[in-house]
Formats: sequence, structure tokens, C-alpha cells
Amino acid sequence: MRTIQHWIDGAETRGSSSRTSPVFNPATGEQQAELLLAEQGDVDRAVAAAKAAFEEWSESSLSRRTRILFAFREIVNRRQAEIAAVITDEHGKVLSDAAGEVQRGLEVVEFACGIPQLLKGEFSDQVSTGVDSYSFRQPLGVVAGITPFNFPAMVPMWMFPVAIACGNTFVLKPSERDPSASLLLAEMWAEAGLPAGVFNVVHGDKVAVDALLDHPDVAAVSFVGSTPIAQYVHERGTRAGKRVQALGGAKNHAIVLPDADLDFASDHLAAAAYGSAGERCMAISATIAVGSAGDELIDVLDRKSRAVRVGPGRDPGSDMGPIVTAASRDRIVSLITSGEESGAKVVVDGRDLVVPGHENGFFVGPTLVDQVSPDMEVYTEEIFGPVLSVLRADSVDDAIDLINANPYGNGTAVFTSHGGAARKFVRGVTVGMIGVNVPVPVPMAYHSFGGWKNSLFGEHHVHGPDGVRFYTRAKVVTQRWPELERDASFDMPTAR
Repeated sequence: MRTIQHWIDGAETRGSSSRTSPVFNPATGEQQAELLLAEQGDVDRAVAAAKAAFEEWSESSLSRRTRILFAFREIVNRRQAEIAAVITDEHGKVLSDAAGEVQRGLEVVEFACGIPQLLKGEFSDQVSTGVDSYSFRQPLGVVAGITPFNFPAMVPMWMFPVAIACGNTFVLKPSERDPSASLLLAEMWAEAGLPAGVFNVVHGDKVAVDALLDHPDVAAVSFVGSTPIAQYVHERGTRAGKRVQALGGAKNHAIVLPDADLDFASDHLAAAAYGSAGERCMAISATIAVGSAGDELIDVLDRKSRAVRVGPGRDPGSDMGPIVTAASRDRIVSLITSGEESGAKVVVDGRDLVVPGHENGFFVGPTLVDQVSPDMEVYTEEIFGPVLSVLRADSVDDAIDLINANPYGNGTAVFTSHGGAARKFVRGVTVGMIGVNVPVPVPMAYHSFGGWKNSLFGEHHVHGPDGVRFYTRAKVVTQRWPELERDASFDMPTAR
């Protein structure tokens, strides 16, 4: 049995771990590795390595950091298929989806490659006679990322490229369900020339999470996961004096107006609900059919849902792979059953799906549930599976009210051909990320990702301009200088 180790101070290590956790192949249901779970001492060692590396790395020139980032970008791009295969084998998503995840992570690396521009401050000349004023930003120190299972490469890459580019050192605690991608990325950082200790990986459970949240030498923590844990991370981390950004769960709605192209809308709704088996924080899990759109939309969604090809992630014929664990599969099935028992109509039922040759895999088929009401558990819970619930509303205003009554505010979308209705929707919903005829409105890397309400705890969103602000703090200098003599050189000036 393969053992997955930590990465501390530039090398793999067992550390002091005495506990392990199984890592499964979701398509077969078989255990494929055991994962070392960090003890307090392992976290202490990783943080100490990061702290020791911080002094030199934080003082390194922007040109040096940029060269390493560009090298890392080229290595990840070259080995993209290798990372995708590891993700597929541990998470279950299809290879093309896993490759897309890596690509979206690479976009943040490319954004961070512009760190000389991103860290430029402001300058005011002659604020008083002979006095100038300017501002600049400096790194925080050791920072940590605690990331979820659903994007084992992309979500960490939302965090560490920006953090490291800004001059911080980083400790990553990835999900224990699919941990191997993080080690591949650590190897690639080393190949790119990143000094030992700047990037570290500790695997683990609540022991490792609490150790990072409580450690006095960790300055900031980024977290993505479920809302209860996000709230816990935010409260415990801020109580320990840390800067915390904690992204929580979601119940993403899409409204469909009668003037929408229903064939277009249903294609995109099916992809947004069932892609990656619905295990996305930006998945559309609730559709609100407005006015006369309802019955026809259900008919089209019925056909589109049944057409989704479910199978192992490595099969090129699969549109959708398995659920990450047996426990997650069983929870999804129980929530579908709860909706049915509460009066909802299961139009397409994926509970009893069996994939030939993979009978022990953790599969749930695409499931379409109609006549859902806001009080049903199938609606109130974040299912995180391939389940699309359909609700009805009489008007755009009613649909907006329904969305705004939900405690989550991560992502939403509207399908319409009417600009006025779309504008009313965009301005009226209390949601952080909005799509107009775009069902999964994940911002590009040069914008920031984050929701409202119970989908975000803390002030800053992830990556983009907010990422730079989160991983740095500002200084403002007011200065006056007498005349100074300077050494001169006839050589071409170069960055060093």
C-alpha cells in the first residue's frame, strides 16, 4: 500500500505522524493509498521551516520571484496531464474536467507572474516643501491554506501563487480525501527553483487544522469548504489574532424566464448541475422556473439529464464520474429520498445507478427533482451532488425574493433574452458572483472570487486584487532628503 507523506522544508517526510487515513479510488471503491495524518509536531516543523525561509524570501527581488513563478508555470503546464490523472484517480472527476481545473489554477499563477505591477505603490511629489509621500506593501510572514476535496489543485492554486509572489512563505493543508496533487505541485515548485521551506504541505484532519489556526507564527489563514467549518475557522483564527478569509458553502440558483432559449438554458443547467458530479461550490443546484417556463423546462431538462453518460473518470466516454466517498454518496441519496417523502417529484432518479464493471464505485446518477418548495431538506441543504431541484415563481421579483431569503450568497445566474429583466436581477440579488446566460460565473484570475452572506467569512475574496491585499499589509512613508552624492556606473542598469 502506497503511503502519502508530508512535504516539509523541500522534501517528503513521514514526520511524527502516528495516524493514517485511507485514500480511495471512487470509481472502483478500492483503497489505493494510506495518508499520514499530521500531529502537532509535524505542523510545528512545517511552520518553523516556513518561518526560517521567510527572511530570505521576503527580501528577494521581484525579478527573482517572477522568474521562479514563470518557471513554475511552465512546469505545471508541461505536466498538466499528470496532475489531472492524479486528481481523477482520487477525486473521481473526468479527465477533461480535471485538466480544466489545472488550467484555471494556472491562470492564477499567470496573474501572480505580474507581481511587480501588482505590488506597485503610490507616490505623491511635494506634499509639502521638500517633502514627498509614498506607499508600498509588504508580506505578512508564514501563511496557511486549508483547502477542500472538490478542487485539489485549483483551490490551492487560488492561494499560494499570490501569497508566495507577495513574499510570504506557505503551509498547505489539503483535503485528506485527494491529497496527491499537492505533493506533485510541491515537487514542481522545487524544480522551478523555489527555496526549501517557502512551500510546505502537511496532511491531516482537525488536529492539523487547529494547530495551524492556533500557531503563533502563522499570520494568516485561507480556507475554502463548508459553511459550518468556515465559520469555525474564521472564529478560531481571528481569536488567535490571525487574518482569515474563509469561504463557505453555497446554494446556487439559476432563474429561467419565459423568454429564454430553453434548449440553450437546459444544456447549460445540466452541465452546471451534473458536471464534476455536482461537487462544485459553484454548481447550480436549484433552478427557479418563472411564469410559463416551468413545464416545458422540465421536459427539456428530463431529456438532457438522461443523456448524461456516467462512468469512471478515466473513460473518455464519461461526462460525469463518481462521488468522492461512499459516505458522501449515501448522504446525497438520503437527501433525494427526503425530498421525495416531502412531496417533491423525482423526474430523473440516479439513486440506484450501477456502472457495469464498476459495481463497487461510489456512483449517483443525474437526478432531476421537480415541485420542490423552500422548506424541503432537499432545498435547504447543500447537497454537493448531481441533483437539480426545480422551484416555481410567478415573476422575476418573486424569484429574486426567493434567492435573497436563502442564507447563502455564493453564485447565481439568470437565463433570459430581456436586458431589463437581467439588469433588475443583477442589481437585486444579494449574491457575490452573478452570471447572465452563464451558469457557472467563476471570475477570471484577475478578478476576485467570493460570495456574500454565509458563503464568506472575512473581508477579502480569493485571488485577484483581493488576494494581493490579503497577503500583504501597507506602509505609507512621508520623507524629506538633503542633497546626496551617488556612485555612478557606465554599465547598463539591471535588476539584481
